[in-house]
Amino acid sequence: MYTTRELCFIGIFVALIIVCAWTSITIFAVPFTLQTFAVFLSGTILGTKKGVAAVFIYILLGSVGVPVFSNFRGGLGVVFGATGGFIWAFPIMSFLAAKLPVFGLFAGMIANLSMGMVWFAIFTQNSLQSSFFAVVLPFMPFEILKIIAVIIVGKSIKHALKKAKIYV
Repeated sequence: MYTTRELCFIGIFVALIIVCAWTSITIFAVPFTLQTFAVFLSGTILGTKKGVAAVFIYILLGSVGVPVFSNFRGGLGVVFGATGGFIWAFPIMSFLAAKLPVFGLFAGMIANLSMGMVWFAIFTQNSLQSSFFAVVLPFMPFEILKIIAVIIVGKSIKHALKKAKIYV
Protein backbone atom coordinates (compact mmCIF):
# COMPACT_ATOMS: atom_id res chain seq x y z
CA MET A 1 0.00 0.00 0.00
CA TYR A 2 1.14 3.52 -0.70
CA THR A 3 1.06 6.43 1.72
CA THR A 4 -0.85 9.59 0.89
CA ARG A 5 2.44 11.34 0.15
CA GLU A 6 3.50 8.58 -2.24
CA LEU A 7 0.11 8.65 -4.00
CA CYS A 8 0.47 12.41 -4.43
CA PHE A 9 3.91 12.01 -5.99
CA ILE A 10 2.60 9.27 -8.29
CA GLY A 11 -0.26 11.58 -9.33
CA ILE A 12 2.14 14.43 -9.99
CA PHE A 13 4.18 12.23 -12.30
CA VAL A 14 1.09 10.92 -14.10
CA ALA A 15 0.20 14.57 -14.75
CA LEU A 16 3.76 15.33 -15.87
CA ILE A 17 3.71 12.44 -18.36
CA ILE A 18 0.38 13.70 -19.73
CA VAL A 19 1.60 17.27 -20.15
CA CYS A 20 4.80 16.03 -21.79
CA ALA A 21 2.75 13.84 -24.15
CA TRP A 22 0.72 16.86 -25.17
CA THR A 23 3.96 18.70 -25.94
CA SER A 24 4.02 17.21 -29.40
CA ILE A 25 5.34 18.00 -32.85
CA THR A 26 4.43 15.65 -35.68
CA ILE A 27 7.17 15.75 -38.28
CA PHE A 28 7.82 12.07 -38.87
CA ALA A 29 5.60 8.98 -38.83
CA VAL A 30 5.71 9.11 -35.03
CA PRO A 31 5.16 12.40 -33.17
CA PHE A 32 8.08 13.91 -31.30
CA THR A 33 7.02 14.41 -27.68
CA LEU A 34 8.55 14.89 -24.26
CA GLN A 35 6.84 11.74 -22.93
CA THR A 36 10.04 9.75 -22.66
CA PHE A 37 11.60 12.56 -20.62
CA ALA A 38 8.76 12.34 -18.09
CA VAL A 39 8.75 8.53 -18.09
CA PHE A 40 12.49 8.45 -17.39
CA LEU A 41 12.10 11.11 -14.72
CA SER A 42 9.36 9.08 -13.01
CA GLY A 43 11.74 6.17 -12.51
CA THR A 44 14.63 8.44 -11.57
CA ILE A 45 12.70 10.33 -8.89
CA LEU A 46 10.04 7.88 -7.69
CA GLY A 47 12.01 4.67 -7.87
CA THR A 48 11.00 1.33 -9.30
CA LYS A 49 7.53 0.60 -7.92
CA LYS A 50 6.12 4.11 -7.78
CA GLY A 51 7.66 5.15 -11.10
CA VAL A 52 6.24 2.12 -12.90
CA ALA A 53 2.90 2.65 -11.12
CA ALA A 54 2.72 6.21 -12.48
CA VAL A 55 3.42 4.94 -16.00
CA PHE A 56 0.80 2.16 -15.76
CA ILE A 57 -1.80 4.64 -14.50
CA TYR A 58 -0.98 6.87 -17.46
CA ILE A 59 -1.39 3.95 -19.90
CA LEU A 60 -4.62 2.86 -18.19
CA LEU A 61 -6.07 6.37 -18.43
CA GLY A 62 -5.24 6.51 -22.12
CA SER A 63 -6.55 3.00 -22.74
CA VAL A 64 -10.00 3.83 -21.39
CA GLY A 65 -10.25 6.84 -23.69
CA VAL A 66 -8.96 9.77 -21.67
CA PRO A 67 -7.03 11.93 -24.19
CA VAL A 68 -3.65 11.70 -22.47
CA PHE A 69 -1.54 10.51 -25.39
CA SER A 70 0.19 12.68 -27.98
CA ASN A 71 -2.01 15.05 -29.94
CA PHE A 72 -4.72 14.70 -27.26
CA ARG A 73 -5.61 11.16 -28.28
CA GLY A 74 -6.86 8.31 -26.14
CA GLY A 75 -8.37 4.84 -26.47
CA LEU A 76 -7.33 1.33 -27.33
CA GLY A 77 -6.77 2.39 -30.94
CA VAL A 78 -3.73 4.35 -29.82
CA VAL A 79 -2.35 1.72 -27.44
CA PHE A 80 -2.72 -1.01 -30.06
CA GLY A 81 -2.09 1.25 -33.08
CA ALA A 82 1.07 1.88 -35.07
CA THR A 83 2.82 3.67 -32.19
CA GLY A 84 1.62 1.36 -29.42
CA GLY A 85 5.00 -0.36 -29.08
CA PHE A 86 6.52 2.87 -27.83
CA ILE A 87 3.80 3.21 -25.18
CA TRP A 88 4.15 -0.41 -24.00
CA ALA A 89 7.87 0.16 -23.49
CA PHE A 90 7.28 3.01 -21.01
CA PRO A 91 7.08 0.79 -17.88
CA ILE A 92 10.36 -0.87 -18.88
CA MET A 93 11.96 2.55 -19.33
CA SER A 94 10.83 3.76 -15.91
CA PHE A 95 11.98 0.52 -14.28
CA LEU A 96 15.43 0.68 -15.90
CA ALA A 97 15.83 4.37 -15.04
CA ALA A 98 15.18 3.52 -11.38
CA LYS A 99 17.36 0.42 -11.20
CA LEU A 100 20.42 1.51 -13.19
CA PRO A 101 20.68 5.30 -13.00
CA VAL A 102 22.63 6.35 -16.13
CA PHE A 103 23.02 3.03 -17.93
CA GLY A 104 19.31 2.34 -17.39
CA LEU A 105 18.38 5.51 -19.25
CA PHE A 106 20.27 4.39 -22.33
CA ALA A 107 19.01 0.80 -21.99
CA GLY A 108 15.48 2.18 -21.65
CA MET A 109 15.93 4.29 -24.76
CA ILE A 110 17.08 1.24 -26.70
CA ALA A 111 14.15 -0.81 -25.36
CA ASN A 112 11.68 1.92 -26.28
CA LEU A 113 12.99 2.49 -29.78
CA SER A 114 13.35 -1.24 -30.45
CA MET A 115 9.86 -2.16 -29.25
CA GLY A 116 8.39 0.81 -31.07
CA MET A 117 10.20 -0.04 -34.30
CA VAL A 118 9.21 -3.72 -34.28
CA TRP A 119 5.60 -2.92 -33.39
CA PHE A 120 5.48 -0.23 -36.09
CA ALA A 121 6.96 -2.63 -38.68
CA ILE A 122 4.40 -5.31 -37.87
CA PHE A 123 1.48 -2.88 -37.78
CA THR A 124 2.37 -1.09 -41.02
CA GLN A 125 3.75 -4.23 -42.71
CA ASN A 126 7.01 -2.44 -43.43
CA SER A 127 10.47 -3.94 -43.16
CA LEU A 128 12.48 -3.43 -40.00
CA GLN A 129 14.97 -1.42 -42.03
CA SER A 130 12.39 1.03 -43.35
CA SER A 131 10.80 1.24 -39.90
CA PHE A 132 14.21 2.00 -38.40
CA PHE A 133 14.65 4.94 -40.78
CA ALA A 134 11.08 6.13 -40.18
CA VAL A 135 10.67 5.85 -36.41
CA VAL A 136 14.09 5.36 -34.80
CA LEU A 137 16.89 7.20 -36.55
CA PRO A 138 15.21 10.64 -36.61
CA PHE A 139 14.51 10.43 -32.87
CA MET A 140 17.85 9.19 -31.53
CA PRO A 141 19.54 12.61 -31.16
CA PHE A 142 16.47 14.00 -29.36
CA GLU A 143 16.30 10.97 -27.07
CA ILE A 144 19.95 11.40 -26.12
CA LEU A 145 19.31 15.08 -25.33
CA LYS A 146 16.33 14.06 -23.18
CA ILE A 147 18.51 11.57 -21.30
CA ILE A 148 21.05 14.31 -20.57
CA ALA A 149 18.20 16.55 -19.38
CA VAL A 150 16.85 13.77 -17.13
CA ILE A 151 20.27 13.32 -15.55
CA ILE A 152 20.59 17.05 -14.85
CA VAL A 153 16.98 17.70 -13.80
CA GLY A 154 16.72 14.45 -11.84
CA LYS A 155 19.85 15.25 -9.86
CA SER A 156 18.53 18.75 -9.09
CA ILE A 157 15.11 17.47 -8.00
CA LYS A 158 16.61 14.75 -5.82
CA HIS A 159 18.93 17.30 -4.21
CA ALA A 160 16.05 19.73 -3.58
CA LEU A 161 13.84 17.00 -2.10
CA LYS A 162 16.67 15.79 0.14
CA LYS A 163 17.45 19.35 1.26
CA ALA A 164 13.76 19.92 2.07
CA LYS A 165 13.67 16.54 3.84
CA ILE A 166 10.89 15.31 1.56
CA TYR A 167 11.13 11.59 1.03
CA VAL A 168 9.31 10.17 -1.95
